[in-house]
Amino acid sequence: MKIRMGKSNQSLIIVISTLLSLSFMVSSISAKEARYPEFGNGRIPQIKAKASEYMVSSANPYATEAGLRIIEKGGNAIDAAIAVQMILNLVEPESSGIGGGAFSLYWDNANKKLTSYDGREKAPMLADGKLFQQNGKNMNWWEALAGGRAVGVPGVVAMLEKTHKAHGKLPWADLFEDAISLAEEGFEISPKLGASILNKTNPALGRYEETWEYFFPEGKPIAAGTIQTNPDFAMTLRRIAFLGAKGFYKGEIAMDIVAAVNEATDNPGLLSVSDMANYEAIERAPVCADYKEYKVCGMGPPTSGGMTVLQILKLLEDKNLAQYAPLSVESAHLFSQAAKLAYADRGKYMADADFVKVPVEGLIDSDYLKERAKLITEKDMGKATAGAPPNADTNWKDAKSPEQASTTHFSIIDKEGNGFSMTSSIEMAFGSTLMVRGFLLNNQLTDFSFSEEKDGDKIANRVQPGKRPRSSMSPFMVFDKDDNLMMVIGSPGGSRIINYVAKTLLGVLEWNMDIQNAISMPHYVNRNGNTDLEKSTDAISLKEGLEAKGHKVSVRDLNSGLHGIVRTKEGLEGGADPRRVGKALGK
Repeated sequence: MKIRMGKSNQSLIIVISTLLSLSFMVSSISAKEARYPEFGNGRIPQIKAKASEYMVSSANPYATEAGLRIIEKGGNAIDAAIAVQMILNLVEPESSGIGGGAFSLYWDNANKKLTSYDGREKAPMLADGKLFQQNGKNMNWWEALAGGRAVGVPGVVAMLEKTHKAHGKLPWADLFEDAISLAEEGFEISPKLGASILNKTNPALGRYEETWEYFFPEGKPIAAGTIQTNPDFAMTLRRIAFLGAKGFYKGEIAMDIVAAVNEATDNPGLLSVSDMANYEAIERAPVCADYKEYKVCGMGPPTSGGMTVLQILKLLEDKNLAQYAPLSVESAHLFSQAAKLAYADRGKYMADADFVKVPVEGLIDSDYLKERAKLITEKDMGKATAGAPPNADTNWKDAKSPEQASTTHFSIIDKEGNGFSMTSSIEMAFGSTLMVRGFLLNNQLTDFSFSEEKDGDKIANRVQPGKRPRSSMSPFMVFDKDDNLMMVIGSPGGSRIINYVAKTLLGVLEWNMDIQNAISMPHYVNRNGNTDLEKSTDAISLKEGLEAKGHKVSVRDLNSGLHGIVRTKEGLEGGADPRRVGKALGK
C-alpha cells in the first residue's frame, strides 16, 4: 500500500519551511565525503575521543556531527539530542526513528536534578491479550512481526518535544535543519545499513511497496557507499518542525500511519486516530542505587533495563571483582550468575507499572540482594528462579518475549555539564517494514507476552489496551560522591542490552578501564540460560574454564552498540562501539 501527501499540502509545507530557515546546508557532512572506514572482522577501528567542553557519541558520524553543531550554535544536550535522533532516523532507519519509541535520562547540571522520560510505544485501545493469538494458539513470532498487528503508537516525537519544552534552549524548528538538508541533498549508505538491506536482516523487508521502492530501487538493494536521498522524510520533518508534535499525532501524518497499519491486508493492526491523538510521553522518576562510592541511575518501568542492571551491580558489589582480570573465567562466571538471578526477577515482575504493581524498591533492596547473592557459588547454578523481594506479588508468572537487537543509543554532555542518555528503537531491524512518508513503523508490540496467563495465573507483561510493552532499553548515568555527573552510557542489543551496559559499567567503575576499552572489551553475557561468548574475540578463550564450572556455553555474534562518555580529571573521554559504525567526538 502506497500513501502519499497531496501536492497542495506539499507546497504549503515547503513555503512554511522556507520561512523558518534558509535551507541550512550541512557543509561538514557532505554526502560525497567517504566517512566509514572498512569493517575488519566485523569491526570498525575506534579510538578514544577526548574533549574539554562538550561531547556527543552516537551510532553514526552524521548524527554525532549534527549534535556537535547544535551545541556550537548555543544549544544544550536536549537540543543536540533532537538533531541526533532525526539524523539517525535517516541514516540508520533499520534501528530507530520517529516511527518508534525511546527512553531517556536528562541531567540538569545547574539544578543538580536528574529526571527520566518515557516515550515507549503504547498498545491500541482495541488490543487485548488475544492480539497475537489465532485459533486459540499463539502466533509464530516471525508471522507477527511484519505488517500492522505489532505496531504500537510511536512515542519518540512526543518524548522529545516534552523534554525540549522543559529543558531546551534553541527553537524547536532549528533542530530539524540538518536532517532536512541531508534528506534532500543525500547521504552515504553506511556499511551497516547496506549489509542489513543486502542480507534482509528482517525477512519481510520489501514486502510492502513503499519499503521496496526505497530500499530496492529498480529491484536491487541499495549498496554501501551509495548516495541516497529521502525527500518524503524531509517533508515529514518540515511538518513536525513547523507544527510540533501535533503535526505528527494529529492530521495527515497520523491518518496515514493509521491507514498503513489497518490496511496491511496480510497482517492488519488495530491502531486508531484516537490512539495517535491521545498519546502522551511521561516524565518519570529515575531508579538509582549506590555502587560503592558511586550513584548509578537508570530508567524504571516499563523498561526492565534500569532495575535489572542495578540488580546485577548490587549482587556483585561484595564479590571483589577487581581482584580478577576483566576477561577471565572468574569474572565471567560471577557476572553470569548475577545476571541469571537478575533476569529471573525481571521475567516475573517487570512490566508497565501503570498496569502492574512492580516492586521497584524491593528489587534493589540491599538486604534482599545480599540474600540472593549467597546463591552465587563456584559452580554454575543452572536456571535461576525468581526471588520474593519485599512488597512483591509473587503470583505473577514468568513469560519470555523476543527482543531484537536493532535499536540505537547516544550519549551527550554539553557545555553547561548537562547530560542526556537516550536509547531508541523500532524493535526488529526495519520494524514492521511498513513505511509511511519516508520513515518506518515499529513492531514493538511483539515485546509483550503472546500469552495472557500461565498455570492459571496472569502474566505481568501481557497485552492490555493502552499498555506499554516491557523493554530492556537501559540508558544510564553515573554520579560521583559529590553528585557530579561522571558517566553517560547505553546500548542497543535486544534483551542482551542489560548485560552489555552492566559489563561496561563494571569495566569503568570496577576495573578502571577507559570508556573506549570498556566498550570494546569482548562480551560474555547470560540471560538465565546459556553463557554466550562473543565470536571471533578473545572471549572464546573462556569457554573451557566456564564449562568446567558447569556452564552451557554458546559462541555467537554479540552485536552491541555501546556509546558512552566519561568525565575524568583531564576532561571528557568518549567511546563508540567498534561493532557498529558510530563515532564519539567533542571539543
